[in-house]
Amino acid sequence: MNAGDVVLIRLPTFAGGMAKLRPALVVALLPGPYQTLLLCGISSQITNFLPNWDEFIDGNDLDYAASGLHQPSIVRLSYLYAADPVEIAGTIGAVDVARLGRLRTRRACQIKP
Repeated sequence: MNAGDVVLIRLPTFAGGMAKLRPALVVALLPGPYQTLLLCGISSQITNFLPNWDEFIDGNDLDYAASGLHQPSIVRLSYLYAADPVEIAGTIGAVDVARLGRLRTRRACQIKP
């Protein structure tokens, strides 16, 4: 797996319910022997879009078809998850490097002191 890949993984719900198979974006490969993938959850609940934070992706975007997503979605920067590669059910696509760069920059600016 590489940063920018869109993968399927069972992620917990916010309400603490059963984990569901969901798409997620590999934001970074992490060092160490355990949770070595930093993922960002992807949601089709576009009414929850937060401008200047989340990243919207739909059929108008050049990388939409390559992403493997089947409907307009948002990459939720607030939904981070550290995963072991064995948790990944499969890779469905990838986003372009410009989108990945925007997301990384936005996230990094938020955590700077």
